[in-house]
Amino acid sequence: MPYRLLKTEHNARRGEFETVHGTVQTPAFMNVATAAAIKGGLSAFDLKDIHCQVMLCNTYHLHLRPGDKLVAEMGGLHKFTRWDGPILTDSGGFQVFSLSKLRKITEEGVTFNSHLDGHKIFMGPEESMQIQANLGSTIAMAFDECVENPAEYKYSKASCDRTVRWLKRCKAEMERLKREGLAVNPDQMLFGINQGCTYEDLRVEHMKQIAELDLDGYAIGGLAVGEPAEDMYRIISAVEPHMPKDKIRYLMGVGTPGNIIEAVSRGVDLFDCVMPSRNARHGHLNTWSGIINIKNLKYQKDEGPIDPECDCPVCRNFSRAYLRHLFKADEMLGMRLGVMHNLYFYNRLMERIRQALDEGTFQEFHDRYVTLLDTRI
Repeated sequence: MPYRLLKTEHNARRGEFETVHGTVQTPAFMNVATAAAIKGGLSAFDLKDIHCQVMLCNTYHLHLRPGDKLVAEMGGLHKFTRWDGPILTDSGGFQVFSLSKLRKITEEGVTFNSHLDGHKIFMGPEESMQIQANLGSTIAMAFDECVENPAEYKYSKASCDRTVRWLKRCKAEMERLKREGLAVNPDQMLFGINQGCTYEDLRVEHMKQIAELDLDGYAIGGLAVGEPAEDMYRIISAVEPHMPKDKIRYLMGVGTPGNIIEAVSRGVDLFDCVMPSRNARHGHLNTWSGIINIKNLKYQKDEGPIDPECDCPVCRNFSRAYLRHLFKADEMLGMRLGVMHNLYFYNRLMERIRQALDEGTFQEFHDRYVTLLDTRI
């Protein structure tokens, strides 16, 4: 089994996830490199400096540009980007949600109009697996439908049933690609995705069905798409007892530091979100005392680091005053340094969560930081 559960504190889990590209210490946060690059100008080598363990890339976007077949010719994403750690590729399923005005869903798959030039693209389970096989990621996500919240119960149930059928097709296609030597990474793993909107009965039944397929890991999808945080926590708590204990659990697209701490307390191992890099590009920076807006006038002459408690490359070398100047002058360096800091903060957050779990003090860590870290100063 690639996932090893080392210890627990109530429902929170401390573990290790072994892959062909290295072992991930969990809980962990995956740094989002949508088009095989972190927005804000960070390279694979920068990711090493900020303690990143896993890079996440987007199947749909890389299929459009530069093209997954080109990436395969270049040796796959690892050689293309020079990142040698684990890479997870999403399936394109989220674009079923985010490009809702540009797509049509059938049993076979989804027809998109490209957001770049409008040309038609068809993607179903087989096509998603073929694209991800070309990308050569460590972990491929199954093709699913991410349904908007709120959604009608009848549609949500039909979507769950179709997602199970799509998952079985994904598994069969991945096995075929490996068998025929068509996968850049012959050790590529497959994660299934739990759906069901905010209906607990649909979520639980769907989780039971996909757990029977004995996949490498399981994700909870379709949350953090506009529903209240309390609904997200309620669904995680409902689904968790039915997730295999010996498989890694991934909460897709989440979230704030507080969201992550709460989800860890409910048994989640793996996270990703564009929030830390997106916020950083607008000058909103995470600290251990809350979130600051570096563009504020009060930082104009501030010689201190972004966060006195942070030892990231940015905080070790630059002042708040300099960061503010870069943002006010629209210098690209400001975004780069801001993104570097925020991603380091998230990776360090996960390190501290793991340390607290190792020491049996996670509940104290939760109580101290779950609200504080999401507070805007």
